[in-house]
Amino acid sequence: MAEKLIGIIGGTGLGDALSARLKNVSLEDVDTPFGKPSGPILVGELGVSSIAFLARHGSGHSFNPSMVPYAANIFALKKLGVTTLIASGAVGSLRQEIAPGHLVLVDQFIDKTFRRQNTFFDSLGAVHCELTQPCCKRLREKLMLAAEQIDTVTHADGTYVCMEGPQFSTRAESLMHRQWGADLIGMTAMPEAKLAREAQMCYALVALASDYDCWREHEAADKQSLLSEIIANLNTATENAVALIEQLLESDSELCDDTCDCRKSLELALWTAPDAINPKTKSALAPLFE
Repeated sequence: MAEKLIGIIGGTGLGDALSARLKNVSLEDVDTPFGKPSGPILVGELGVSSIAFLARHGSGHSFNPSMVPYAANIFALKKLGVTTLIASGAVGSLRQEIAPGHLVLVDQFIDKTFRRQNTFFDSLGAVHCELTQPCCKRLREKLMLAAEQIDTVTHADGTYVCMEGPQFSTRAESLMHRQWGADLIGMTAMPEAKLAREAQMCYALVALASDYDCWREHEAADKQSLLSEIIANLNTATENAVALIEQLLESDSELCDDTCDCRKSLELALWTAPDAINPKTKSALAPLFE
């Protein structure tokens, strides 16, 4: 694999758009201690960058948010050599100023998930990663610089509430999330961001606003019109995200930096005594410590 491989996780639309621009493409079928990832990983070159793309929900959008194999996805990318990971995902907006079609470079999360494997280390011991800043500040800054070069509205920060789903929020929940200070609501960022930190990756999330969450009444005449409107907004946001990621990857900006604090997240995180750790388990998880 390429020495500097940039990971990208997103939806089918993003994958289709990126794959059409890739050169020297291959599909990598990766096994992990946590099972198979959502699907084969598409590896290729875009501009001056080598990338590894993974469709989060699998072929045909077959995994709902609770069933996405997050641990296998992150482990597989790290096993291939990814240390910088850019994710994208659709969200509902909790703020008037974040309009459908806008992009948001998320900097904080509120995690309301409860059904998902949120650590690699249950079988290893007590591992406590610092998560004050769950997204890489350095990578977010580079994305914002790239955003200034394209014709789209990109918000430099935002707090993302990750709910379990697969049902959407009640209006009472949506109003509560606004009171909490959240800006976006989605179902896929957690535990993805937590696992990326455990894998010592630099992680950034480009959120794609598809609509206003139900705190605000929709203006569409009927459900079919509303769905058509949301799909159109998501297509616009996806095009904007592709333009942003392409601008970033085609720049000469150094995206992989082994001196970044994200790349040292396990230095003080392992609290279990060395003689209490199963050597086979640690060997199986070795890519995470690299």
